[in-house]
Amino acid sequence: MEPKGGNNFMTETKTKSVDRRSFLKKGMIGGSAVAASSLAAPAVLAQAPLTIRMQTSWPASDIWQTMAQQYADRVEAMSGGRLAVDVLPAGAVVAAFQVIDAVSDGVLDAAHSVSAYWYGKNKAASLFGTGPVFGGNPTTMLAWFYEGGGREFYRELTQDNMGLNVIGMLGMPMPPQPFGWFTQPVSGVADMNGLKYRTVGLAADLMQSMGMSVTQLPGGEIVPAMERGVIDAFEFNNPSSDRRFGAQDVAQNYYLGSYHQASEAFEFIFNRDFMEDLDEDLRAIVEYAVEASAMKNTTFALDNYSADLAKLRDEDGVNIQETPQEILDQQLEAWSTMITELEQDEFMKRVLDSQREFVKRVSYYELVNTPSYRAAYEHFFPDTLPARGGSSGSSSASDSGSGSDSEATQQ
Repeated sequence: MEPKGGNNFMTETKTKSVDRRSFLKKGMIGGSAVAASSLAAPAVLAQAPLTIRMQTSWPASDIWQTMAQQYADRVEAMSGGRLAVDVLPAGAVVAAFQVIDAVSDGVLDAAHSVSAYWYGKNKAASLFGTGPVFGGNPTTMLAWFYEGGGREFYRELTQDNMGLNVIGMLGMPMPPQPFGWFTQPVSGVADMNGLKYRTVGLAADLMQSMGMSVTQLPGGEIVPAMERGVIDAFEFNNPSSDRRFGAQDVAQNYYLGSYHQASEAFEFIFNRDFMEDLDEDLRAIVEYAVEASAMKNTTFALDNYSADLAKLRDEDGVNIQETPQEILDQQLEAWSTMITELEQDEFMKRVLDSQREFVKRVSYYELVNTPSYRAAYEHFFPDTLPARGGSSGSSSASDSGSGSDSEATQQ
């Protein structure tokens, strides 16, 4: 899909982006060139903010577009108005899966996405969002990215191996993703066989190996594909996005808790030249706002995801269940087989070795130190949680916040 306006638009946009960077290098913000010229220029021009054009991979109506805006709000507030972020929805300039190329080429300054969306360019991308689950929760894997060497692996993959002109960071650690939406109940692996299913990244390979026929689609295309019969089961990410997409209108069986995408995070992609041309304090704001937005996104997500899950149950009549144990067990076996195949690639083996080493140490502490939040929840709210893979009755997971003890420390 070409950006709106075709190739001329892309060339013009890129030229403008380069021109702006040349101004930055000459000291457009706070530099001597501005100081010399400001005597003859209106004061308001000297205070005009530098606008960062950031496209997301989400439809304008999705809750994740709001979360991207929360990042923008923090950048603008912390910069005292010196920076502005123009947050654009998927398709405004390029398609949802094409944002990393657009940022690398300078068509966009930044993007808000997930690494699995460029899995088609290099499978290793999925190791930074939808990779094998070793027992670490999403926060554990985010800690690996920032404290365990993951960010340098990301730089090596994108800049050295793929030649992309980008700098990447990870944001909010996402709660484990639901197994998804099904038109008919699923009680075991046999019920998955032959189903046309939507997911992304390495999860697509995982579910394919378990007998499903998998299609990778952006979020905004999922429900229309379901209505046309292109797919007959799917997952996206969370109850809020799913409800806004209209998942409840095309399926009524919703299975929560799965190992197929158990440790994903938002991905922030920045054009490398753009970042390196920023004044040091502004670059710090752009980067540290990723960390600040991760906390805001997390609290906002927990509040909204849980409320929307309750609405799916109480207002939409959705049958909410935990994923059957047989399917969870088979997912782990499938991951074990896939890891052996992935490790044939030298880079992916180094990343997986690093993740295993970090998770083994950190999750030992987390799991040994974490009491059973599920037991506490069931003590105070008995007969609330659904049976795993059983009938929903009047029960729900809407207020649990966690499907297992290991997920208790994810936020």
